Amino acid sequence: MAKYLKTYPEKCTGCGICMDVCSETFFKEKNPLKSAIKIEPQEGSFLMTVCNQTCRLCVDECPVQALTINPAGVVLLNKNKCIGCLACVSVCPINAMMWYEGAHSPFKCIACGKCADVCPSQALEIVEEG
Repeated sequence: MAKYLKTYPEKCTGCGICMDVCSETFFKEKNPLKSAIKIEPQEGSFLMTVCNQTCRLCVDECPVQALTINPAGVVLLNKNKCIGCLACVSVCPINAMMWYEGAHSPFKCIACGKCADVCPSQALEIVEEG
């Protein structure tokens, strides 16, 4: 089974509610720098950056095996194992492994679906395949 957050950029209005709920859920504050989904204006539409859970380059790159894949196919970070080297951030081809100044470890989308639940334009959807 594969679980991931599917994006529909053509529906996105750029309201930022998804980023707010993500950062509030995991960092207890509204801060777009602490959101595992990024929405940025791009030539008349919006670029939606979020981990697609499929390339797994970050898992292979981690020198301490702090990144694993759960039974639903979601890449998870064990913060207790993470040494903060940021190798996973540098190898991510779509910049979906996030990090902010002062953080001990990076973070990424874990396909929790909270952002999809609050998106007023239905530009996000949790998909389970397989």
